[in-house]
Amino acid sequence: MSELTLLKHIDNPDAPQIEIYEKSGGYQGLRRVLKDFTPDEVIDYVKKCNLRGRGGAGFPTGMKWSFVPKGDGKPHYLCCNADEGEPGTFKDRLLMERDPHQMIEGMVITAYATGCNTAYVYIRGEYGLSIRRVRDAVNAARARGYLGDNILGSGYSLEIHLHIGAGAYICGEETALLESIEGRRGMPKLKPPFPAVAGIYECPTVINNVETFACLPHIFRLGSDWFTSIGPADAPGPKLFALSGHLKQRGVFELPMSISLGALIEDYGHGALTGKLKAAIPGGVSAPMIPASGFDVGMDFSSLAAADSMLGSAGVIALDETSSIPVVARRITEFFSHESCGKCTPCREGLTWAAKILRRIEAGDGLPGDPDQLEMLCGGIFGNSFCALGDGAAWALAATLKHFRPEYDALITRKTATG
Repeated sequence: MSELTLLKHIDNPDAPQIEIYEKSGGYQGLRRVLKDFTPDEVIDYVKKCNLRGRGGAGFPTGMKWSFVPKGDGKPHYLCCNADEGEPGTFKDRLLMERDPHQMIEGMVITAYATGCNTAYVYIRGEYGLSIRRVRDAVNAARARGYLGDNILGSGYSLEIHLHIGAGAYICGEETALLESIEGRRGMPKLKPPFPAVAGIYECPTVINNVETFACLPHIFRLGSDWFTSIGPADAPGPKLFALSGHLKQRGVFELPMSISLGALIEDYGHGALTGKLKAAIPGGVSAPMIPASGFDVGMDFSSLAAADSMLGSAGVIALDETSSIPVVARRITEFFSHESCGKCTPCREGLTWAAKILRRIEAGDGLPGDPDQLEMLCGGIFGNSFCALGDGAAWALAATLKHFRPEYDALITRKTATG
């Protein structure tokens, strides 16, 4: 991809100002939508572009919007999931801090398409600068007529409110996020009904990610042919990848999803910081790690699924030969155990016991049957948890056992040999 779109103005310190955004074509996509498209036509256009959600699941955005009932007589709501609590993920923070009007414009387009007049941006409380930048952007957009009553003389009205989270990872799950907005403890709800039918205040609610919203202004300004010309047909458009870990260069990179994990690491991460890489986590810590022998996998939804992992948040964490995989697994499992809301037994109890066993192995007190016990716990958690937190934690831990079982055995064997 020769020219940047989402990150085009990321190095301009004045990019958060609305005047700079307008000069670069900002809010032209919204003007086109309000002038030339009905709400249903907006949804059909996004379906045509095959924009898939950039928050983790990769669900087709236009299809999600189409689930919102029409003529139901209820108020409709829109939520931007800007919680970004997945370790190894920091792409949304960059967009909100450096160029927040992309997200704002995308939210107005989405709200128009789905009949929403009230929208929320749910931002994690640790993102202080993001909160200030988004609040300033909302106020500036309202002053320019892009928000509020009768937007650009179209007769359509929308208000955007900020809701600041309190640092709970579980609130990245969409129903827990909605519970938090309503003032309750952030805990996932049973689905169905899905938020598109019964979300905030039991009314239809659309939830999308920051990066998903940021794509929309460019789709309607540059056209569907531009968007579908980037990347694979089943996952087109620009994508942000966050690189961290044991790499010579770390940061956020805008690329097509057709790039391989190996090319991403070598060409943009500039390879291992020292020595060689042992493995990489492709999509935040809930995505199962991939050993170095599998780095030829494409960084897209279907390719990673075939490799028994997932794109997730596209937060790539590289691990070199100095990394102890059982220690990495312990830290990941402890994180998820701590962040579990405690609602369901498999997640609450299973992750607690897995963390205890991993701490025992790391301390040199592991038992010969511990790896098998961990695999049994993963099997009991995966597919049996109330939400995806337990599934992701179990899947990530199981991958370490699948690919690096000898490292567990070596720690236990050393203990057994020394008495």
